[in-house]
Amino acid sequence: MVRIAGVDLPRDKRIEIGLTYIYGIGLTRSHKILAATSVDPNIRVKDLNDGDITALRSEIESNYQIEGDLRRWEAMNIKRLVDIGTYRGRRHRMGLPVRGQRTRTNARTRRGRRQTVAGKKKAPGK
Repeated sequence: MVRIAGVDLPRDKRIEIGLTYIYGIGLTRSHKILAATSVDPNIRVKDLNDGDITALRSEIESNYQIEGDLRRWEAMNIKRLVDIGTYRGRRHRMGLPVRGQRTRTNARTRRGRRQTVAGKKKAPGK
């Protein structure tokens, strides 16, 4: 089992895909890391030798902000926006889309499930 930055990488996937299981590493960054450490991107995670694992681990930990540090950094940025009262900060606080998307329809991910509204009561007749 290969463990990098506190994440267990899936054994049967290629290493270029396996690295994307680490928060903060996508496919592009994975390719850059593999090129810097000269590890074959087509090799499976279970077939890595100890030298490759240590090279990957040292490259990632020394040059990239990942996992807990990155989550903390993003949370601090959002908290800063909320604290100074920007438009984006208010949208974060209210749980609405932040980047200008429409909310009349769609936006279910941010707003949650639909809630039905009870029918309007009629005024009593005279």
